[in-house]
Amino acid sequence: MRNTKKDTKTNATKKKPQNTARNTIKEIHRQKNTPKQQATPKNKEPEKKTNTTKSKTNAKSFVEFLKARETQTTFGIFLIIFSVYLLFAFFSYLKNWQADDNAVQSGMGMLFDSSVSTQNGMGKLGALLGYVFVKKWFGIGAFLMLIFISNSGLLLLRVKIIGFFESILYLLGTTLWLSVFMAAIFTRPDAMIWGGLFGQQIRIWLSSVVGNFGLVLLLLIVFGIYISAIFGFKLHEIKIKKWSGSNNNPNDLEKNESENIAITDVYTHEKEIDPIANENKNIQEEHDFEVVEKEIAQKDDALIANEEIDFDFPVDSTLQESKQKDGKESAIDFVIETQMENQAPTHSNGDEIPTEHYGIDTLFDPMKELSQYQFPPTSLLIDRGDGESKVSREELEHNKNRIVETLGNYDIKISKIKATIGPTVTMYEIVPAPGVRISRIKNLEDDIALSLAALGIRIIAPIPGKGTIGIEVPNQNRETVSLRSLLESERFTTTTAELPFAMGKTITNEPFVADLAKLPHLLIAGATGQGKSVGLNAIICSLLYKKHPSQLKFVFVDPKKVELALYSKIDKHFLAKLPDEEEAIITDVNKVISTLMSLTQLMDSRYDLLKNAGTKNIIEYNHKFLERKLNPENGNHYMPYIVLVIDEFADLIMTAGKEVELPVARIAQLARAVGIHLIVATQRPSVDVITGKIKANFPARIAFKVSSKVDSRTILDTNGADQLIGQGDMLYSHGSTVLRLQCAFVDTPEIEDLTNFIGDQRGYPMAFELPEPANQNDGKGKETDIKTVDKLFSDAARIVVMTRQGSTSLLQTKLTIGFARARRIIEQLEMAGIVGPPQGSKPRDVLVGNLELLEQFLKNLE
Repeated sequence: MRNTKKDTKTNATKKKPQNTARNTIKEIHRQKNTPKQQATPKNKEPEKKTNTTKSKTNAKSFVEFLKARETQTTFGIFLIIFSVYLLFAFFSYLKNWQADDNAVQSGMGMLFDSSVSTQNGMGKLGALLGYVFVKKWFGIGAFLMLIFISNSGLLLLRVKIIGFFESILYLLGTTLWLSVFMAAIFTRPDAMIWGGLFGQQIRIWLSSVVGNFGLVLLLLIVFGIYISAIFGFKLHEIKIKKWSGSNNNPNDLEKNESENIAITDVYTHEKEIDPIANENKNIQEEHDFEVVEKEIAQKDDALIANEEIDFDFPVDSTLQESKQKDGKESAIDFVIETQMENQAPTHSNGDEIPTEHYGIDTLFDPMKELSQYQFPPTSLLIDRGDGESKVSREELEHNKNRIVETLGNYDIKISKIKATIGPTVTMYEIVPAPGVRISRIKNLEDDIALSLAALGIRIIAPIPGKGTIGIEVPNQNRETVSLRSLLESERFTTTTAELPFAMGKTITNEPFVADLAKLPHLLIAGATGQGKSVGLNAIICSLLYKKHPSQLKFVFVDPKKVELALYSKIDKHFLAKLPDEEEAIITDVNKVISTLMSLTQLMDSRYDLLKNAGTKNIIEYNHKFLERKLNPENGNHYMPYIVLVIDEFADLIMTAGKEVELPVARIAQLARAVGIHLIVATQRPSVDVITGKIKANFPARIAFKVSSKVDSRTILDTNGADQLIGQGDMLYSHGSTVLRLQCAFVDTPEIEDLTNFIGDQRGYPMAFELPEPANQNDGKGKETDIKTVDKLFSDAARIVVMTRQGSTSLLQTKLTIGFARARRIIEQLEMAGIVGPPQGSKPRDVLVGNLELLEQFLKNLE
């Protein structure tokens, strides 16, 4: 037996002479097996790292506590109440300062001495604070400190009156100057309360240096320089705004100031990985084969996470005996991988999200009208962790043994198993032995599910791009993937995509970020209650975090009337609607048809503009417009992206049918180049809802759990969606790629906080107006429209007749009105017979010869 072991070791060495990594591990194991008396100081390094990790974790937890919104709110309210308390204490001290000074002379013990009494209305503490702030420090100038304290409290409550650094410059600087000034005026010892001890000492020192007259002159000069510096900075800032035009946001100074005081910044850090020690096991010989066992024990001896670990787990002897034939050796390598992205510290305030300037210094800024707009911080969302799955080693071992046993029962040999741990499922990648047919493993899907006693077993045979077969097994304890962790990830914050959205995390725990502009449309389907609406909200919130209101507009169609109602608060920022409509979120089927027709008209008009500009898509067109290469008087304007979101498409098909399907298909076919994109969701993925016309123009599709394989093939053209486990578990298909993701979770209170943050800011005067759909009314209707003309109708008619140009941009320039109103006036002029019908990009023909005929025509209208 001893000789057999020696031969086995010799053969293993000959087979793998170049496996230096394995030899290194063995060497480390031999060092670890040496007696503790011979241990080197390096053996204590894990303990030091553990202590360091604990201290860092405690410090970061304390910092996160300070940066929590609840902590800021509590501390902000405390500062405001404290400033009010100091205000009354200071006034009472000025009235009774002599009596309060006598009581305070006994020291801090007076607070606890019942025999000491004061005349301060705010008690002993008020007398002590008045003595310190007023007499010992700044005198009357202490009242300005109250404004500084209360302003800091308001900033913590997200109420900005004056920036933090501005308050330091204005208030604290004035406090110091006022203290010295009052001390110079009231020089008597009994009048120290006016300037305080600080002002008195500075006054005495300056008087000894420059004299009394020089002191007054110096104070006046300092005051003049101080005021000039303040107003000089303001005038300089105004000049910069006028000169730079659209170069970035002109409120960068105020943003930087607010960012320094805002404790809401999200603190992200690279996760510290607990040290894992490798323990060696003896090499054993069973039935003439060698089994090398490398066991990994984690510090808490329970969980495996956040690093890549290689295991060579042994297969049970009974399994080995069943597989061993003709005296040949057999061994199965079991590798466990958990890949977690390294997140670098990122910003929390959306102000730091870069906007597209196309690498050029432009003069036109589409964000100028809302230059004060602040991007929402990620602190509005709940931090539910990193979505990191914690799967025990026992669970991995159990699943591996059951898979090997089930395959062994059907005489299927495998050489290696690699486990990749994700937030919801773990993928076991199998390398079959030579000669094993893939179809045999694929047909054992139900048998493997039975042996594992788990739902949602999915077999990928083979995995695209790999020579392995994947078996996806749900974890016993699944983790929630929060939207906040995705928005703070490096992949999302550093993306340069036009319309990026974070959807969830892959099996390898990597954030999944896609670009809606490249998809270019998205179809979402799934049974009721499987996470479809949550996924829709995650996409919308991602776009709200990344884009400025001038760059993106939403058109919401919500037949259920409740799913998208939360976004009604941001109608003047991000929503688009038909003219003269009160609600921006469309719930009526008739209005849905009008909206789709309006979008098709907008698409056609945008294509005319692209044609005249000599560009192929919206990016090139906006690039030219930002460079001032396109004349606005010819109808050119900055084009925001428009995203049409339809929450329940099946209901529209049932009620409107072809009237909805045809314009949706036409928009899906053509609207990509002009920046109009569709997100269509439905909970009934049948062929009469998702027709061939719809599927052909939606290459990107998302499928949540469905009830049958037929529904899965309807959405994805393949099986798999019926084997999902629900609660955000989904399949993403784009082209030939099918990924399994765990959808990010965002709750209703988080969406309310986000919409409140955006809605409370100054927005546009009205929601973005879509073109009015083609009027199909008869002549009577037209006559009614003419009688209810715009107030500027007469002035617009005179301008058109005088210039002989019927152009919307001309009315915008001459009357200083918006595009939507100018378009309505042009249409009213057309109804009245003053101008002719549109001619593409050319101005309309003017049908009235001169002003005299026009005046006579206007009198007849009255």
